[in-house]
Amino acid sequence: MSGRTTSETGVVLDVSTEEFEDLVAEALDTIPSELAKLIDNVVVLVEDEAPEDSPNLLGLYEGTPLTERDGWYAGVLPDTIRLFRLPILRICDSYDDVVDEVQVTVVHEVAHQWFYAAVGGLTLVFCWKLV
Repeated sequence: MSGRTTSETGVVLDVSTEEFEDLVAEALDTIPSELAKLIDNVVVLVEDEAPEDSPNLLGLYEGTPLTERDGWYAGVLPDTIRLFRLPILRICDSYDDVVDEVQVTVVHEVAHQWFYAAVGGLTLVFCWKLV
């Protein structure tokens, strides 16, 4: 990858959409199978920019958390997890930072599907790994 410089210069790291999508897929693959099987009726998308009213947003979960689903939840469109590529790249100083931030953002947004209200604005970091 070319053109990598620190975010201090205002230059965004050069990570293509395709490569970023691969990082998202790799982050999803790190979720243990016991937890991954709980992910239900959700699509994960990569978009370049966050909504205009929240330009620094890194990711967004839109849908009905598992804790709020009951008998009415059938035949509905999938929940959506959107990751915003350029805002993530703008806060990262290196490719390793991008990998880490994608991982944290994916975990955070997936956690919203499991228990939306409990996650709120918290940053979840690999809650299934022993420290």
